[in-house]
Amino acid sequence: MKAADDIQNALKLLPHGAEFRFVDKLVNLDPGRSGEGEYTVRGDELFLRGHFPGQPIFPGVLLVEATAQLAGVVAQSDPKIPPLAGLKLTALRNVKILGTAKPGETILLEAKITGRLGNLVQVQATARVVSEIILTVELTLSGAK
Repeated sequence: MKAADDIQNALKLLPHGAEFRFVDKLVNLDPGRSGEGEYTVRGDELFLRGHFPGQPIFPGVLLVEATAQLAGVVAQSDPKIPPLAGLKLTALRNVKILGTAKPGETILLEAKITGRLGNLVQVQATARVVSEIILTVELTLSGAK
């Protein structure tokens, strides 16, 4: 694990604006290999108004996006490989949404790089609330060299 300041500085690798950032903080980072991050569902996010009125839950598609954002931070932080320009999510496999996150809950995100080939990055990721796994997914990220 790197120093806390280095971990938080790694979040600057995300190109997303504050309105579409689903990683509040990094808990652990093994650059280029794996990372853990958190996102706390505040309850005031605009998309929760319609998902679902009176019983808001964090959308499953945004759970996938949150893991992809963490995966991007992990991939771009590798000290041996230059960052890929325009890194983005390009493929999903074996997506399983197994639970939900509600306002006030913190989602623990985990991402592990499982392979790299040229401008492609393969990632295994999960999301949890407390100890319950609510998402498992295999991601492919791609960018330009």
